[in-house]
Amino acid sequence: MSETDGRIARDADSVPPVEAVVFDYGGVLTGPMRDTVRAWVAADGIDPSSFTEALRSWLSRDAPEGSPIHRLETGELQPDEFDRLLAERLRRTDGVPVAAEGLLGRLFAATRQDEATWRLAEDLRAIGVKVALLSNSWGNRYPRSRIDALFDPVVISEEVGLRKPKPEIYHRVLHGLGEATDGVRFVDCADRVVFVDDAEPNIDGAQAVGLRGVLHRDATTTRAALAALIPDLAADAAAGSHR
Repeated sequence: MSETDGRIARDADSVPPVEAVVFDYGGVLTGPMRDTVRAWVAADGIDPSSFTEALRSWLSRDAPEGSPIHRLETGELQPDEFDRLLAERLRRTDGVPVAAEGLLGRLFAATRQDEATWRLAEDLRAIGVKVALLSNSWGNRYPRSRIDALFDPVVISEEVGLRKPKPEIYHRVLHGLGEATDGVRFVDCADRVVFVDDAEPNIDGAQAVGLRGVLHRDATTTRAALAALIPDLAADAAAGSHR
Protein backbone atom coordinates (compact mmCIF):
# COMPACT_ATOMS: atom_id res chain seq x y z
CA MET A 1 0.00 0.00 0.00
CA SER A 2 1.43 3.37 -0.96
CA GLU A 3 1.22 6.61 0.99
CA THR A 4 -0.67 9.72 -0.08
CA ASP A 5 -0.62 13.35 1.05
CA GLY A 6 1.98 12.84 3.76
CA ARG A 7 0.13 10.02 5.50
CA ILE A 8 1.80 6.77 6.55
CA ALA A 9 -0.26 3.68 5.92
CA ARG A 10 0.55 1.71 9.08
CA ASP A 11 -0.91 1.22 12.52
CA ALA A 12 1.00 3.71 14.70
CA ASP A 13 0.98 1.23 17.61
CA SER A 14 2.83 -1.43 15.60
CA VAL A 15 5.74 0.55 14.19
CA PRO A 16 9.26 0.66 15.66
CA PRO A 17 10.86 4.01 16.49
CA VAL A 18 12.13 6.02 13.55
CA GLU A 19 15.88 6.63 13.73
CA ALA A 20 16.61 7.86 10.21
CA VAL A 21 14.85 9.83 7.48
CA VAL A 22 15.97 9.75 3.86
CA PHE A 23 15.01 12.70 1.66
CA ASP A 24 14.67 12.97 -2.10
CA TYR A 25 15.98 16.20 -3.61
CA GLY A 26 13.96 17.47 -6.60
CA GLY A 27 10.38 18.21 -5.60
CA VAL A 28 11.13 17.69 -1.89
CA LEU A 29 14.08 19.88 -0.92
CA THR A 30 13.15 22.06 -3.87
CA GLY A 31 9.81 23.52 -4.83
CA PRO A 32 7.42 21.41 -6.91
CA MET A 33 8.97 20.24 -10.16
CA ARG A 34 5.77 21.12 -12.00
CA ASP A 35 6.47 24.78 -11.24
CA THR A 36 10.02 24.47 -12.56
CA VAL A 37 8.81 22.77 -15.73
CA ARG A 38 6.02 25.30 -16.20
CA ALA A 39 8.51 28.17 -16.08
CA TRP A 40 10.82 26.47 -18.61
CA VAL A 41 7.96 25.63 -20.99
CA ALA A 42 6.88 29.27 -20.99
CA ALA A 43 10.40 30.66 -21.36
CA ASP A 44 11.37 28.32 -24.23
CA GLY A 45 7.98 28.31 -25.96
CA ILE A 46 7.68 24.54 -25.64
CA ASP A 47 4.46 22.74 -26.53
CA PRO A 48 3.73 21.16 -23.11
CA SER A 49 2.16 18.08 -24.64
CA SER A 50 5.44 17.19 -26.37
CA PHE A 51 7.26 17.12 -23.03
CA THR A 52 4.46 15.11 -21.44
CA GLU A 53 4.72 12.59 -24.28
CA ALA A 54 8.49 12.27 -23.80
CA LEU A 55 8.09 11.71 -20.06
CA ARG A 56 5.41 9.11 -20.61
CA SER A 57 7.62 7.23 -23.08
CA TRP A 58 10.80 7.44 -21.01
CA LEU A 59 9.77 7.59 -17.34
CA SER A 60 6.33 6.07 -16.78
CA ARG A 61 5.89 2.75 -14.99
CA ASP A 62 5.55 1.17 -18.44
CA ALA A 63 8.66 2.78 -19.91
CA PRO A 64 11.11 0.21 -21.30
CA GLU A 65 14.31 -0.45 -19.38
CA GLY A 66 17.20 1.59 -20.70
CA SER A 67 15.18 4.60 -21.81
CA PRO A 68 17.15 7.86 -22.23
CA ILE A 69 15.99 9.10 -18.80
CA HIS A 70 16.99 5.81 -17.15
CA ARG A 71 20.44 6.02 -18.74
CA LEU A 72 20.81 9.69 -17.83
CA GLU A 73 19.96 8.93 -14.21
CA THR A 74 22.52 6.13 -13.97
CA GLY A 75 25.27 8.13 -15.70
CA GLU A 76 25.32 5.91 -18.78
CA LEU A 77 24.11 8.79 -20.97
CA GLN A 78 25.91 12.12 -20.90
CA PRO A 79 23.79 15.26 -20.40
CA ASP A 80 24.79 16.70 -23.79
CA GLU A 81 23.56 13.58 -25.56
CA PHE A 82 20.36 13.58 -23.52
CA ASP A 83 19.84 17.22 -24.49
CA ARG A 84 20.01 16.19 -28.15
CA LEU A 85 17.60 13.27 -27.74
CA LEU A 86 15.09 15.33 -25.77
CA ALA A 87 15.25 18.24 -28.19
CA GLU A 88 14.32 15.84 -30.99
CA ARG A 89 11.18 14.85 -29.08
CA LEU A 90 10.07 18.37 -28.22
CA ARG A 91 8.06 20.89 -30.24
CA ARG A 92 7.98 24.64 -29.93
CA THR A 93 4.67 26.44 -30.27
CA ASP A 94 6.10 28.59 -33.08
CA GLY A 95 7.38 25.62 -35.05
CA VAL A 96 11.06 26.54 -34.65
CA PRO A 97 13.30 23.57 -33.72
CA VAL A 98 14.18 23.29 -30.03
CA ALA A 99 17.80 24.22 -29.31
CA ALA A 100 19.56 21.18 -27.84
CA GLU A 101 22.57 22.98 -26.38
CA GLY A 102 22.02 23.70 -22.69
CA LEU A 103 18.53 22.19 -22.67
CA LEU A 104 18.79 20.59 -19.22
CA GLY A 105 20.19 23.80 -17.80
CA ARG A 106 17.22 25.74 -19.12
CA LEU A 107 14.79 23.08 -17.92
CA PHE A 108 16.01 23.42 -14.32
CA ALA A 109 16.78 27.14 -14.39
CA ALA A 110 13.74 28.06 -12.28
CA THR A 111 14.45 25.49 -9.54
CA ARG A 112 14.14 27.01 -6.06
CA GLN A 113 15.04 25.54 -2.71
CA ASP A 114 12.17 24.73 -0.34
CA GLU A 115 13.55 26.23 2.86
CA ALA A 116 10.75 24.75 4.99
CA THR A 117 11.80 21.21 4.03
CA TRP A 118 15.46 22.04 4.60
CA ARG A 119 14.50 23.26 8.10
CA LEU A 120 12.65 19.99 8.67
CA ALA A 121 15.80 18.03 7.87
CA GLU A 122 17.84 20.30 10.14
CA ASP A 123 15.35 19.85 12.97
CA LEU A 124 15.47 16.07 12.60
CA ARG A 125 19.24 16.04 12.78
CA ALA A 126 19.17 18.36 15.81
CA ILE A 127 17.11 15.82 17.78
CA GLY A 128 19.43 12.96 16.89
CA VAL A 129 17.64 11.47 13.89
CA LYS A 130 19.97 10.56 11.03
CA VAL A 131 19.18 12.31 7.76
CA ALA A 132 20.30 11.08 4.34
CA LEU A 133 19.71 12.08 0.75
CA LEU A 134 18.74 9.74 -2.11
CA SER A 135 18.18 11.31 -5.51
CA ASN A 136 17.88 10.38 -9.16
CA SER A 137 20.14 12.78 -11.04
CA TRP A 138 19.41 14.58 -14.30
CA GLY A 139 22.88 15.95 -14.86
CA ASN A 140 23.94 16.13 -11.19
CA ARG A 141 22.76 19.68 -10.53
CA TYR A 142 22.87 20.02 -6.75
CA PRO A 143 24.00 22.54 -4.09
CA ARG A 144 26.60 20.02 -2.96
CA SER A 145 28.27 22.00 -0.19
CA ARG A 146 24.91 22.54 1.54
CA ILE A 147 23.83 18.94 1.00
CA ASP A 148 27.12 17.44 2.17
CA ALA A 149 27.07 19.56 5.33
CA LEU A 150 23.67 18.20 6.41
CA PHE A 151 23.08 14.73 4.96
CA ASP A 152 25.01 11.50 5.47
CA PRO A 153 25.04 9.44 3.38
CA VAL A 154 24.41 11.24 0.10
CA VAL A 155 23.45 8.75 -2.62
CA ILE A 156 22.99 10.21 -6.10
CA SER A 157 22.02 7.87 -8.91
CA GLU A 158 24.53 9.12 -11.46
CA GLU A 159 27.39 8.63 -9.00
CA VAL A 160 26.52 5.05 -8.08
CA GLY A 161 25.15 3.75 -11.39
CA LEU A 162 21.79 2.88 -9.85
CA ARG A 163 18.39 4.57 -9.86
CA LYS A 164 15.14 4.59 -7.95
CA PRO A 165 12.98 2.54 -7.74
CA LYS A 166 15.49 -0.31 -8.12
CA PRO A 167 16.00 -2.09 -4.78
CA GLU A 168 19.79 -1.90 -4.94
CA ILE A 169 19.85 1.87 -4.51
CA TYR A 170 17.76 1.69 -1.33
CA HIS A 171 20.11 -0.96 0.02
CA ARG A 172 22.99 1.40 -0.78
CA VAL A 173 21.56 4.16 1.39
CA LEU A 174 20.70 1.71 4.19
CA HIS A 175 24.28 0.47 4.24
CA GLY A 176 25.48 4.07 4.28
CA LEU A 177 23.35 4.89 7.32
CA GLY A 178 25.34 2.36 9.35
CA GLU A 179 23.88 1.20 12.64
CA ALA A 180 20.83 2.08 14.71
CA THR A 181 21.22 3.05 18.37
CA ASP A 182 21.11 -0.60 19.49
CA GLY A 183 23.88 -1.61 17.12
CA VAL A 184 21.63 -3.29 14.56
CA ARG A 185 22.52 -2.35 11.00
CA PHE A 186 19.86 -0.31 9.24
CA VAL A 187 20.02 -2.74 6.35
CA ASP A 188 18.63 -5.29 8.84
CA CYS A 189 16.04 -2.94 10.38
CA ALA A 190 14.84 -0.91 7.40
CA ASP A 191 11.50 -0.25 9.07
CA ARG A 192 13.26 2.22 11.37
CA VAL A 193 13.88 4.39 8.30
CA VAL A 194 11.39 6.66 6.55
CA PHE A 195 11.85 7.66 2.92
CA VAL A 196 10.37 10.98 1.72
CA ASP A 197 9.80 11.37 -2.03
CA ASP A 198 7.35 13.16 -4.30
CA ALA A 199 7.02 10.24 -6.76
CA GLU A 200 4.79 7.32 -5.82
CA PRO A 201 6.79 4.67 -7.74
CA ASN A 202 9.85 5.58 -5.66
CA ILE A 203 7.86 5.24 -2.43
CA ASP A 204 6.62 1.84 -3.62
CA GLY A 205 10.21 0.80 -4.32
CA ALA A 206 11.32 1.85 -0.83
CA GLN A 207 8.47 -0.03 0.82
CA ALA A 208 9.31 -3.14 -1.18
CA VAL A 209 12.67 -3.36 0.63
CA GLY A 210 11.20 -2.59 4.06
CA LEU A 211 11.45 1.18 4.49
CA ARG A 212 8.48 3.25 5.47
CA GLY A 213 7.43 6.01 3.10
CA VAL A 214 5.94 9.47 3.06
CA LEU A 215 4.67 10.76 -0.28
CA HIS A 216 5.67 14.41 -0.18
CA ARG A 217 3.17 17.09 -1.09
CA ASP A 218 4.56 19.98 0.91
CA ALA A 219 6.73 20.62 3.96
CA THR A 220 3.77 21.09 6.30
CA THR A 221 2.14 17.71 5.65
CA THR A 222 5.47 15.89 5.59
CA ARG A 223 6.47 17.42 8.92
CA ALA A 224 3.13 16.39 10.42
CA ALA A 225 3.51 12.82 9.14
CA LEU A 226 7.01 12.53 10.60
CA ALA A 227 6.02 14.17 13.88
CA ALA A 228 3.39 11.45 14.30
CA LEU A 229 6.24 8.92 14.31
CA ILE A 230 8.98 10.94 16.03
CA PRO A 231 7.72 12.37 19.34
CA ASP A 232 10.59 14.84 19.72
CA LEU A 233 9.93 16.47 16.35
CA ALA A 234 7.79 19.58 16.56
CA ALA A 235 4.71 19.21 14.37
CA ASP A 236 4.60 23.00 13.95
CA ALA A 237 7.63 24.38 12.14
CA ALA A 238 7.38 27.57 14.22
CA ALA A 239 8.23 25.51 17.29
CA GLY A 240 11.24 23.83 15.68
CA SER A 241 14.75 23.99 16.99
CA HIS A 242 16.26 26.13 14.22
CA ARG A 243 14.47 29.47 14.48
